Amino acid sequence: MQQYISDIRAKQSQFFHSGATLSISFRKTALRQLMQAMKQYEQQLAEALWTDLHKSYEEAYLTELSIVYGEIRNHLRHLTHWSKPEYKCSPLSIMPATSRTIKEPLGNTLIIAPWNYPVQLLLNPLVGAISAGCTAMLKPSPYTPHVSAVLTKMVRGTFAEEYIAIVEGNREVNQTLLAERWDLIFFTGSPSLGKMVMASASKNLTPVVLELGGKSPCIIDKSANLAVAAKRVAWGKALNAGQTCIAPDYLMIHEDVKEQFLPLLVKEWQNLLTKDPQRITHYVRIVNKKAMERLIGYFKDGNIYHGGTYDRSERYIAPTILTEVSLDAPVMQEEIFGPIFPVLTFKHIDEVISFVTQREKPLALYYFGQNDKKILRHTSSGGTCINDVIMHIVNHNMPFGGVGNSGMSAYHGKDSFLVFSHRRAVIKTPTWIDMPFRYMPYKLFRYIKGLL
Repeated sequence: MQQYISDIRAKQSQFFHSGATLSISFRKTALRQLMQAMKQYEQQLAEALWTDLHKSYEEAYLTELSIVYGEIRNHLRHLTHWSKPEYKCSPLSIMPATSRTIKEPLGNTLIIAPWNYPVQLLLNPLVGAISAGCTAMLKPSPYTPHVSAVLTKMVRGTFAEEYIAIVEGNREVNQTLLAERWDLIFFTGSPSLGKMVMASASKNLTPVVLELGGKSPCIIDKSANLAVAAKRVAWGKALNAGQTCIAPDYLMIHEDVKEQFLPLLVKEWQNLLTKDPQRITHYVRIVNKKAMERLIGYFKDGNIYHGGTYDRSERYIAPTILTEVSLDAPVMQEEIFGPIFPVLTFKHIDEVISFVTQREKPLALYYFGQNDKKILRHTSSGGTCINDVIMHIVNHNMPFGGVGNSGMSAYHGKDSFLVFSHRRAVIKTPTWIDMPFRYMPYKLFRYIKGLL
């Protein structure tokens, strides 16, 4: 495997340095090929998502396929404009020179994807790599083997491996990939694995994009529209059975509305999933037995207000609310990544701000109420929704990424193009005039000092 990866890496380096990826027409053709391949394999991808995660076709399309389709269309529409040089004003000291930045592809890139959205989180970064003119080595997750198999067949049937390659395997393969020298590593996964990726990248001073996670708070203030908040929060936590990096991780509810809000949340789950979520097709399963046991272990960290049922044979866990949760409990220390909602209460918004800011910066923060200006001013997060959850990821014109422990850099839309590009500063100075003031022994210094 090591030799195979090294050989492909060498082929991609040679292909990139041939200049084949530089033309905009080449990149647009590749984007169209990716779109066509996805449509050709759409049914197989949907079936594989059902097999691995019990993800319905509707949810697969809405949360995976459509997002990639939209990203491709956005890049096809704007790539020509994004790639144009940006001319900048030149200071008097370098006149009559012209100043501009040009966008050039970083080169050979590595994209490592997680299992929770195995199609979207592999192919969306690929769109950025193609758009910027890079080559890419793709590494899908071994935890969704059927999806990975379809993706491998699709990519190898669409692109030459010296341009876009894909390799399956476990963490040993990841280590082999990370030992190679890349021009950019794009990793989506947990903060702990992100640190390992960054440590490996540091050996070659390789830039990284880290899309990580963390404990994203969902704040329900007493000024919130409780009915709407319950509906949107219930959907956000039920989506992918809570296995979403930007899922609301825990609830902070104003003590005056807790008794009102929790029954509404339960009711909305029942509206979305019926009273027996195990029997419907629109509720995703937990990815594997190890994750199941970790999630079941959280039940002892509080009182079960609602849910708490599970079936190991089907990897099923019902949406669950935990009250009376200790802040020291594992459920409040670790990213849950499942359909379990610990509940905290507060009296004043300052308590919320203090609680959030004393912890690692989250990938997302959700606030329902009318005090959003204060929340935005005094907290930090990768992204934020006011009176909603999850939906900030939908807008291709907005950057998506973390901050601090929840990630590094951002992508989607133009930000994807830029993150796979180097903005090269270019000064072009004419030769028909040569200003003497910059040359030693600086005889004109006293005359031009005030101009600098």
